[in-house]
Formats: sequence, structure tokens, C-alpha cells
Amino acid sequence: MASYSVLVKRSAEKEIARLPEGVRRRVVERVLGLTDVPRPDVSRLDGSEKLTSDDKYRIRQGDRRVVYTIDDDARTVTVVRVGHRMDVRR
Repeated sequence: MASYSVLVKRSAEKEIARLPEGVRRRVVERVLGLTDVPRPDVSRLDGSEKLTSDDKYRIRQGDRRVVYTIDDDARTVTVVRVGHRMDVRR
């Protein structure tokens, strides 16, 4: 199975850059993990969850959430938003 490419929107890039170093490293590792498995098992605590309002998914990394879209035809994952769990809901 071929892996997916990960694209990061400029706004999400800025959000990642503002994170503390340790948190940033873990978030980047999780995002890079999406190249092999863009839909991690939802039964696990750190799995992905499809958002009901949009055609987007989110993964958890501590108090941070990564919101992304998946294009299976182009085999790309696009990170749309990264933020604290309370801020990403809005």
C-alpha cells in the first residue's frame, strides 16, 4: 500500500510553530504518522474521529487537536488546523 502525502495549510503551519518545543515535536510525529495510516483506529484513545459537521477528521495529541482532510484519490492528507482542544471546537 502506497503512503499518503501530508500537506499543511499555512495557517496550521503557524499554529504548529507557536507550540512549545516538546508539544510541537509530538504533534509533528503524529502528523507524519498519518502518511501510513490516515485513519488511525478510533477505538484507541489516540485514534482518529470523523467530525460530523464537515468532511474532516481529528486526532488527539495530549491537549492539542489536529484537524485534517483526506483525499483518497490523490492520496493526500491536508492538515487544516492545530490547536488546544477547547479552541479547535470553534
